[in-house]
Amino acid sequence: MTKLIVWHDGGCPLCRREIALMRWLDRRGAIKFVDVTEESAAECPIAPADLLARFHASEDGRLLSGAAAFAAMWRAIPLLRPIGLAARAPWVLAMLERLYVMFLRVRPTLQRLLADRRTA
Repeated sequence: MTKLIVWHDGGCPLCRREIALMRWLDRRGAIKFVDVTEESAAECPIAPADLLARFHASEDGRLLSGAAAFAAMWRAIPLLRPIGLAARAPWVLAMLERLYVMFLRVRPTLQRLLADRRTA
C-alpha cells in the first residue's frame, strides 16, 4: 500500500483537532502526517506558506490540494473511504471544492474562536 502524505498546520487549533481525529481513525497507519510548522517538515514539496494556505496531500506521488486532498485522506481511512471514493466523480469533487472554498473564508474566524476558548 502506498503511504499517503498529509501536510497540516500544527499551529492552527482547528487543524490540530481535525488531524487528531484523522490520526485516531487511521488505525492502519496508512497516512503520514507532516506538521508544516515544524523544522522537520523539510520534505515539503512547495513553499510552507502555500501549504498553510490550503490543505495538501500527496497520493501516489501526485500533489493534491483542497477537496481533492481531503478525498485522498478519506480514501485511506476505512470508515471514510466511501466518501473519498464518491469524490472521484467530477461533480462530487467540484461540489466539495466549492464547500472547501467557502470554509476557507470562515476559517480565520473559527481559528480565533478556538484560540479564544483555549485562553478563556
